[in-house]
Amino acid sequence: MSKRLLIVDDEPNLLRALEAYLTTAGFEITTARSGVEALVKLAQAVSDLIISDIRMPGMSGYELARQLHDSARTALVPIVFLTAKGESEDRIEGFRAGVDAYLTKPFIPDELLAVIINILSRVERTHSQIAKMVTRDEKEGRELNDENLTGAEKRIATLVARGLSNKEIATEMQISVRTVENHISHILDKKHFNNRVEIARYVFEAR
Repeated sequence: MSKRLLIVDDEPNLLRALEAYLTTAGFEITTARSGVEALVKLAQAVSDLIISDIRMPGMSGYELARQLHDSARTALVPIVFLTAKGESEDRIEGFRAGVDAYLTKPFIPDELLAVIINILSRVERTHSQIAKMVTRDEKEGRELNDENLTGAEKRIATLVARGLSNKEIATEMQISVRTVENHISHILDKKHFNNRVEIARYVFEAR
C-alpha cells in the first residue's frame, strides 16, 4: 500500500510540482493551500507524513504543527517543514513545534525524497518493534492464568514484572498513566498484594 502524503503550501506552482514528483515516486498525494484546509483534509483521512510551509495565510506552519501534536489522532504523524525561512531561530522554533525535519527553499527534490523515505522507514521500524512487544506481552498475559484478572491487568502485571515504570507501561500500551495506576490498584486489591514487588514475584512464580 502506498504511503499518503499531505503537502501544505500556498504556492500553487510548488504544490503541482511536488505532487507530480512525489506521485512519480509512488506516493499518494493530497494537497492543501492553508493550515486550516490541511486540518479539514486530515479530519477526512490521516496522512502518513505531512510536508508544510511555514508562512501561510491564516495559520502558520508552526501553529499547524502544534495543533497536530496536540491532537491524539495526529500526534504521531511526522512533519517536514519545507520553507524559505532558513535562519537558525526559525529552525529552532520548528523543532520546538515538533517537526521531524527542516528543509529550506530552494531545495533539491532528491534530498526531500530521501528525508521522506528515511522518516517513514524509521516509523515502520518503530511500529514493528511495538507490535512485537505487544504480541509478546499478550502471550505472557495469556500465560498468566488468573481468572480474577482482566486481560489488561495481566499484561500490566507482566510489564511490572519486567521492571517498567508506570510511565513506560503507559507508553508501551498507549494508555494514560492514570489508567495504568488504576489497573495496578485493581491488581493489588484483587490479589491482596501490598506493592509492585509482590506483583512481580507473583508473575515469576506463575511461569
